[in-house]
Amino acid sequence: MGSHVQQSKASVTVIGLGPMGQAMAGAFLDAGYAVTVWNRTASRADRLVARGAALADSAEAAAAANELVVLSLTDYDAVFAVLESAEAAVAGRVFVNLSSDTPARAREAARWVTERGGSHLTGGVQVPPSGIGSPESSTFYSGPVEPFQRHRAALEVLTGADYRGDDPGLAQLYYQIQMDLFWASMSGYLHATAIAEANGIPAEEFRPYAVSAASIMPGMIEFYAPRITAGNHLGDVDRLAMALASIEHVRHTAEASGVDGALPALLAEAVRRGVEAGDGAASLTSLVARFRRA
Repeated sequence: MGSHVQQSKASVTVIGLGPMGQAMAGAFLDAGYAVTVWNRTASRADRLVARGAALADSAEAAAAANELVVLSLTDYDAVFAVLESAEAAVAGRVFVNLSSDTPARAREAARWVTERGGSHLTGGVQVPPSGIGSPESSTFYSGPVEPFQRHRAALEVLTGADYRGDDPGLAQLYYQIQMDLFWASMSGYLHATAIAEANGIPAEEFRPYAVSAASIMPGMIEFYAPRITAGNHLGDVDRLAMALASIEHVRHTAEASGVDGALPALLAEAVRRGVEAGDGAASLTSLVARFRRA
């Protein structure tokens, strides 16, 4: 493929055809876009090509085919490998980087692309591949506002677009703090399920009680966020010392059940440091400041 940018109809390139990239390319095809794809393992493009996508023979050819280039790769090591191989085609292109990594690496990629005459939009997709194509889904974006606005209609083929600002690191920051909450919550659920099953309670029997416990969280976040913002960590509704006692009860229950107690032990250690520093009568929210200092 040459360097001519397609102009006949709405067009896009998708580089990276894991489950997320497959879903994105498919959504663009469904929306009537002319789609060019490239993946290191070319066979992953077979189903998309059968649906009308064009398979480029290199990352450079894929990037050269369209102004809008969506990157859906494992991490920014893979992103840089692709960008460096496509360096000659970077100028004049808008790279929408929907790969996951740290805010610092997003800023690094944005600098690299900008220095070579291209534009870089960072994205943090908030849904699994099954959520692509749904307007109820959302993706964080950050970077230069002009190319974001120019290509917003294309981005909204994939999900709703939540623009967070011109700092290219912001979309990744918002994404990673969401993931921080997600992985901690899922780990807690799986650990509780392990204790349940070790005591003869199947996951399906535990399910409604797990859902009930998880359903408390939105209300707690709504209640505590304004207090955290105000620096109010008064122990009027909860206390760090009580939290420590409760977490230790969980740990002892896990260990007595033959379940690894490392996860509650880790939580207990974080809380214990606060208690030992004199915050035992303060709210659990006092850990926010302690985590920052750590």
